[in-house]
Amino acid sequence: MKIGFDAKRIYHNTSGLGNYGRDLISILAQFYTKSTYNLYNPKPKKVTRLQLKDNIVEILPYKLIWKKLSSIWRQGPIVSQLENDGVQIFHGLSGEIPKGIQNTTIKSVVTIHDLIFIRYPKLYSFFDRIIHRKKVQFSANNADKIIAISEQTKRDIVQYLKIDETKIAVIYQGCHASFKEEKTVSFKNEVKAKFKLPEKFILNVGALNERKNILSLIKAIEKIDTTLIIVGGKTSYFKVLEAYIKENQLENKVHFLENVSMPELAAIYQLATVFVYPSIFEGFGIPIIEALYSKTPVITSTGSCFSEAGGPNSIYVKPKDIETLSNKIQLVLDDEKLANNMIEKGFEFVQKFNDDVIAEKYFSIYKHLLR
Repeated sequence: MKIGFDAKRIYHNTSGLGNYGRDLISILAQFYTKSTYNLYNPKPKKVTRLQLKDNIVEILPYKLIWKKLSSIWRQGPIVSQLENDGVQIFHGLSGEIPKGIQNTTIKSVVTIHDLIFIRYPKLYSFFDRIIHRKKVQFSANNADKIIAISEQTKRDIVQYLKIDETKIAVIYQGCHASFKEEKTVSFKNEVKAKFKLPEKFILNVGALNERKNILSLIKAIEKIDTTLIIVGGKTSYFKVLEAYIKENQLENKVHFLENVSMPELAAIYQLATVFVYPSIFEGFGIPIIEALYSKTPVITSTGSCFSEAGGPNSIYVKPKDIETLSNKIQLVLDDEKLANNMIEKGFEFVQKFNDDVIAEKYFSIYKHLLR
């Protein structure tokens, strides 16, 4: 089987959609070695985290014009290249498939991660909302199969895009192998020293934007004798957080880390006392399962998809209920028996996101489409 993938995010995003694509390709290539995986990259790669193998091939635009107009190439002209390469299935990994593919013999799959731009339009500019809606609606209408990364996303696709639910398969995301490996004591000590981590701390991981609700977390730990470590790329929202921290003299309690490698991040998860993820809405919430694999207790939000990722033994709090969030954090910090039970049960639950399970589900869809 020869499968093509839209690899823009794989080669140009360091987190989120990039991690999703890299992890998926890695596990498919590992468990289904006889197939070929063509990664269609619109322009020379920037992120080199995916290791190429004999059955993983990076492909750039063939023609000079499309090398210069790479963003247009992805939206339609790529189709002739897919046909020339003998691709049997094309998988759009981030809510997009190229126009014209529906008129070929190539079967198409699209992964839709979330419809946050419809649910929370104020978080996006007017033009971004229009563009996102147009692309995802076309893809949902014309793809042969839609993959939703959670039941919540599936419900949103049915409700907002008016798609028959029989066209949608839910396949949960996994996470990078590094989070499933117990790091050595010496390596964890190196990471602890490098980033000046305290003996006990609360961890939050993710992009620093308004939807992640980090200001509520900062307010929740304000009166707790603890330290909050936040790992994520800074956006304009960081200024809001920084202003609150300075105004309330929390500089010694809240620390931001950047440029953290994957192995270092895995070690930080394993060193953390509690992982707190008070996001307002997500398509899935990979950091939650990263924490569960790391044997770190999780406190996250009610609603959305969070219970799908966190399982029955994580703690759930309404995103804006700062007082309850504070109380639950203090409870886990104080109650070692509770924390250990959350760790044990959470680690059992997260095994459903193992690589072999996920790879088999994707490959069964590919095979079914070619029957």
